[in-house]
Amino acid sequence: MVIKETLRTSKRDEMIDITRQVAAVVAREGLSDGLAVVYCPHTTAGITIQENADPDVKHDILMRLDEVYPWEHPKYRHAEGNTASHLKALTAGTSQTVIVSSGRLLLGTWQGIYFCEFDGPRSRTFYVKLLHG
Repeated sequence: MVIKETLRTSKRDEMIDITRQVAAVVAREGLSDGLAVVYCPHTTAGITIQENADPDVKHDILMRLDEVYPWEHPKYRHAEGNTASHLKALTAGTSQTVIVSSGRLLLGTWQGIYFCEFDGPRSRTFYVKLLHG
């Protein structure tokens, strides 16, 4: 089964903790043991697993991505002007797989699942595919 989830982003670059949304899908669908695959169908956004205890981690990640992939560069050729967002999405990746054990996401103490917006604000979608194991 594939579950479609939506969210609204509010900034050009942001990391939104979607851990509770994914955990709610697992609970609602009654998955006890298996895998939850979280997938982003956008070319200017991504999914990552990262620390969710200290908000400065998100700040630092987004800051460094801006430094590595500046919004404007004299050699960018993409007509839409959002090359940086495509590069950031490439770095974050399109999906993450999380083990589900006893009905719970098997994440580390400090880990959370993040939807990474790099070309917002927008209305976005991500999918959760549950695999019974």
